[in-house]
Amino acid sequence: MIVDHEALRRVVSAVFRAAGSDDAEAALVARRLVEANLAGHDSHGVARVPQYIEAVQAGDVTPNRHAGVIADQGAILVVDGNGGYGHVVAGEATEFGIERVAETGVCVVALRNAHHIGRISHWAELCSAAGYASMHFVNSIGHTPLVAPFGGRHARISTNPFCVALPTRGGWPILLDMATAKVAEGKIRVARNKGQEVEDDTLLDPSGAPTNDPGVIYQRPRGAILPVGGHKGYGLGLFCELFAGALGGGGTMKPETEGAARVTNNMLSVIIDPALLTDAESYEAEVDSIVAWVKGTPPVDGGEGVLLPNEPEQRMRAERMADGIPIDAVTWGLILEAAETVAVDRERIAGMLAVHGAESHQ
Repeated sequence: MIVDHEALRRVVSAVFRAAGSDDAEAALVARRLVEANLAGHDSHGVARVPQYIEAVQAGDVTPNRHAGVIADQGAILVVDGNGGYGHVVAGEATEFGIERVAETGVCVVALRNAHHIGRISHWAELCSAAGYASMHFVNSIGHTPLVAPFGGRHARISTNPFCVALPTRGGWPILLDMATAKVAEGKIRVARNKGQEVEDDTLLDPSGAPTNDPGVIYQRPRGAILPVGGHKGYGLGLFCELFAGALGGGGTMKPETEGAARVTNNMLSVIIDPALLTDAESYEAEVDSIVAWVKGTPPVDGGEGVLLPNEPEQRMRAERMADGIPIDAVTWGLILEAAETVAVDRERIAGMLAVHGAESHQ
């Protein structure tokens, strides 16, 4: 099915409101999930609704919680997410850092105890919109590990994303947001929902043998995802674990945290005002020069040419804003089932979609 982004936001917001969020929180979580779909990252979009509702019902996330600063050392802030929706508390923690950079020029923000914080791009984009560069290291604890270290058979860490972004005078930032696993867990979930296999050299089954079956990540015993780029991705993923979990104080993946009371994301962010390092004219000229140089190479045979990190997402956003967001039947069915558990029935959802002329498969 193809759904208008405004209709989809309306549906998802209604579900979270019914699950206990106030109007502002429900709208914010819905908007950020749909923004992930608009960018083409369906793994971090509305496919997460059933997981989030299940987490609320299990007590793993508490609606209407907000982030609070628990340690303030000027250019260093430690922030507790208080078990709230990651889309809320990670945004608040990032805003704390942005406000402090206006005073100090640089800020390191350690966020701990947040529920799933979604696409890390959201937080880098907030920094870029304020004119700041940023780096973000993320880990996850409280669940079974997902990613095998290079050379190992069994999972030991999570998909641990790394994100870095620079503002430009062109409007949208140059932004890299990547799982340090070969593929984000959410993309494997989408493949399973669509009945598709994953590509070679992506997964190991529980015995450590290669497999193309996404189902191995959702069974017990669980299989494992391989790190992106072999030993290089493993190294970067381990440093996300160390920076976000050990240095940031939120905890690392280990047997003691695997069965924690709730699944938690931790994020260590470094936010920098470029004006501390160089003048605006020189900075913008250098960015423009390297962009022109990199994109100026002729494309390979059959290729469309060089794209900047974040350029595919901007293209996809324009396309889906105009044409709608595709949602596979399994994912939509799971969303409808989750909605029903909080007393949002299918007829009501169909009515909300019909306002925008969207098609509803029930």
